[in-house]
Amino acid sequence: MLNRVILIGRLTRDPEMRFTPNGVPVTSFTLAVDRQYASKQGGERGTDFIDIVAWRQLGELCANYLSKGRLAAVEGRLEIQSFEGQDGQKRRVARVIAQNVQFLSPKDSRGGDSGPRGVENDDDYLGEEIPF
Repeated sequence: MLNRVILIGRLTRDPEMRFTPNGVPVTSFTLAVDRQYASKQGGERGTDFIDIVAWRQLGELCANYLSKGRLAAVEGRLEIQSFEGQDGQKRRVARVIAQNVQFLSPKDSRGGDSGPRGVENDDDYLGEEIPF
């Protein structure tokens, strides 16, 4: 079986890095990804907002070098998590666990380096609870 997702989009907000109780860094951010669909008027475009989670060194690099509006390519796997809401209803949330991130934006306007161009996650996600 195969579970692989590849996305290219812009960050909707600055990445947020937190730490698990065991001290493992985990960074979350959201990508805005364009989507085309057919309608009666012809080809239309929509936008999907996809939650991304990056663990360990990859998460630290994303938190340090990505920011709102930057273009990035994310390769990873889709994870669906089920939980019970405060109202007792069962809920599901989908997110992509990043395994490789390419920073696609050019050098920033101040002439500084935008950081690493591509980073892979060497450590596999070990199923720790995401602290947010």
